[in-house]
Amino acid sequence: MDITKIKTLGELRKAGFKRKTIKEEIRENLIRKLQGRENTFPGIVGYEDSVIPDTERALLSRHNILFLGLRGQAKTRMARQMIGLLDEYIPYITDSEVNDDPFHPISKYAKDLIAEKKDATPISWLHRDERYGEKLATPDVSVADLIGDIDPIKAANLRLNFADERVIHFGIIPKSNRGIFVINEIPDLQARIQVALFNILEEGDIQIRGFKLRMPLDILFVFTANPEDYTNRGSIVTPLKDRIESQILTHYPKSIEIALNITDQEAEVLEEQKAKVRVSDLVKRLIEQVAFEARTSEFVDKKSGVSARLTIAAYENAISAAERRSILNNEKETQVWMSDLVGIIPSITGKIELVYEGEQEGPYQVAFNLLEKAFRSQFVNYFPNPDQFKKRKTGEENPFRPITNWFDKGNQLNVFFNTKDSDKVQLLYKVDGLHALVKKYFKHANEKESALLMEFVLHGLASYSLISKKVVEGKIEFKDLIGSMVNLGPANYSSDEDFDSNDFR
Repeated sequence: MDITKIKTLGELRKAGFKRKTIKEEIRENLIRKLQGRENTFPGIVGYEDSVIPDTERALLSRHNILFLGLRGQAKTRMARQMIGLLDEYIPYITDSEVNDDPFHPISKYAKDLIAEKKDATPISWLHRDERYGEKLATPDVSVADLIGDIDPIKAANLRLNFADERVIHFGIIPKSNRGIFVINEIPDLQARIQVALFNILEEGDIQIRGFKLRMPLDILFVFTANPEDYTNRGSIVTPLKDRIESQILTHYPKSIEIALNITDQEAEVLEEQKAKVRVSDLVKRLIEQVAFEARTSEFVDKKSGVSARLTIAAYENAISAAERRSILNNEKETQVWMSDLVGIIPSITGKIELVYEGEQEGPYQVAFNLLEKAFRSQFVNYFPNPDQFKKRKTGEENPFRPITNWFDKGNQLNVFFNTKDSDKVQLLYKVDGLHALVKKYFKHANEKESALLMEFVLHGLASYSLISKKVVEGKIEFKDLIGSMVNLGPANYSSDEDFDSNDFR
């Protein structure tokens, strides 16, 4: 039977419909999903053994929830995913502003209507997607916005005086009755506004101007907060925090593999871009490594955090950099080269908060340095650690010596950003020992894969200070280290190569 065809209170009684609070409803649906081994929070990656179990325990306990974590940690997304734990439809008194439960009305409008029409009281159905309310806490949010106020227009139209309950205009919280209501960045809410939430959470009372209404609202409250906000912009007042039963700590991806999955899921790449631009696993890992380096950098404010949006935007920019180059060169397909990664710098500078030392260094230089550190960290996953050959007494032959010797002879390599793929391959073959090194460790790499690895080697050796790398307008210059020092000139680091480690392992 299609329950949405039920149109009156009497029909609803005959159908045997049972009333549930929203927390009971979510609990029952969650239990059903857990028993069926269903994914309770689809699309949430990296929280399988931490945040998701904590959230499930809180929902089973029928708790209001506070998600506490740095920016870009899917706090709001977790809250929005809870819609999937609601029943598809619930009945409510037709035209009720607060979605009155037919079996448990709380507003004067619904009570009077039921008293007048009894079983003929009209019933409507509310879909789960309409049972979610969200408000970003800002200093200008008022009690009227959240809870309500007296509406003089309504009073005039209905010819009521201000002492009548029917002149009240309900705010977003009462209108979210029987739903999920989220307040993002709760510490930004003024303390007096937070105080107004006390009784709603605990006793179900709401106070509007001179009215004190007993309205036991049926709401699952979810709050989000950034730990930084507690000192920089405000705090959650203690009595309110005490009424939020479960505080759940969120976190950033704990491994490159998890970060790769998140970026792959969230990046918005057009099908035509996917068809034209190949992105290797190496390039993807380098981009993710930038975020990991930023989260530990002495130049970046750790309290602010480094959002996963950085790597998502950087990945999109890397593809677009390769796509732009291929358009200019009239190439049907290409791959993301290391030099294309210079194009991700704008994605980095806008998504990191710098400490004083970082501001002195400058956002662009910090971004270049993070990219350089990413090269250094990932290089040892593909080739031997160059540091082990710096000790003269090591008995192992230095596999990088032919390359560094080529630069020591005064040779230099200029890698232009808009070079055609075929020209870049020929350019890289000029460096003595570069192709031989790649073939030694990746025997099955094809020509383009080998060329990508060859370019990666140059950036890796520069990150270990075995050769010099400088980004100038339109190109990257690779030289010998001593010659570069003699010529002075700051080393602006940037890397833009893509490579797939799984292709060669």
